[in-house]
Amino acid sequence: MKNLFLDTNVIIDVLANRQPFSDAAARVFHLAETGKLKLFISALSYSNIYFIIRRNSSHKEIISILRDLEALTETLDVTKQVISHSLLSDFKDFEDAIQYQTALISKRIDVIVTRNVKDYKNSALPVLTPEEVISAIENLKKG
Repeated sequence: MKNLFLDTNVIIDVLANRQPFSDAAARVFHLAETGKLKLFISALSYSNIYFIIRRNSSHKEIISILRDLEALTETLDVTKQVISHSLLSDFKDFEDAIQYQTALISKRIDVIVTRNVKDYKNSALPVLTPEEVISAIENLKKG
């Protein structure tokens, strides 16, 4: 479990310090900062993040935050193939379908990390919460 795809909610949990979710999500980011994990996000996430945290921050602050996020993560493109597969999927939430197809089609992702595991119930990729990621890594260290 080295390449993690982050659902937008995990990123916003950290950036907006949404308790009680932000602590585990921040630990995932810390593991990436120390080189233990590689984080991937969808290009779609940037506009969603901007829209949500814009309520409490200035444009200049958010752009700075997004630059830091870009430096820490690898952005995966939302392609025509991603959209086509998303339109044909059985996801109830179209944004989740795009996130999932972006991760799946990249063929580089080991695990999708989300707070809403149930939204990815038919995923061909493993889906974990940030807490489960931290627990799995701690268990690897012990074993």
